[in-house]
Amino acid sequence: MHLYVADHPLINHKLTLLRDKNTPSPMFRQLVDELMTLLAYESTRNVRVETIDVETPITKTQGQVMADPRPIVIPILRAGLGMLEGMTRLLPTAEVGFLGMKRDEQTLAIETYANRLPSDLSGRQCFIVDPMLATGGTLVAAINYVLERGARDVTCTCILAAPEGIKAVTDAVGDRAEGTVVVAGVDDHLNEDAYIVPGLGDAGDRLYGLV
Repeated sequence: MHLYVADHPLINHKLTLLRDKNTPSPMFRQLVDELMTLLAYESTRNVRVETIDVETPITKTQGQVMADPRPIVIPILRAGLGMLEGMTRLLPTAEVGFLGMKRDEQTLAIETYANRLPSDLSGRQCFIVDPMLATGGTLVAAINYVLERGARDVTCTCILAAPEGIKAVTDAVGDRAEGTVVVAGVDDHLNEDAYIVPGLGDAGDRLYGLV
């Protein structure tokens, strides 16, 4: 897995507002949506296309359109839902799957409690979205899930990542897939509770107003 940090003034501006503990939940959701649209542009640089003939009002020419099979966007519930619309805004023809995963706050083990994905993902480009790449456990489990179903091209888009999580994902995936982790920023480290520092808190709670 390759790491790509999307360094752009607008991304940095919105990320700073997301970090602010005083940003209310409605604004937090809007900022996540806006930030995801910017990250989606970076995440889809290698989306597969094909050349077709097209006739303009002036003449005939050729252009590129997204190739079949269509890519699939996979938000990890629940926090990943806040990133979904920003991604599908740029990929309106993509299919959408869901993975429900949660981390046991005591053992940090990952449990999959729901999935809505095709049984065969062979030849599909998979775009997994989840706000925080902390320990990497959730993302590794999600990547393994799609690889077991035949996917070999996986892009993961996160708002923030910790070095520990990046290493965990890179080590776990190895050369089993072509993939990129796209993030808005890489923070310093994880604290004893496996939260990213300085981070932005619990993205799911802040998205849905439970703080």
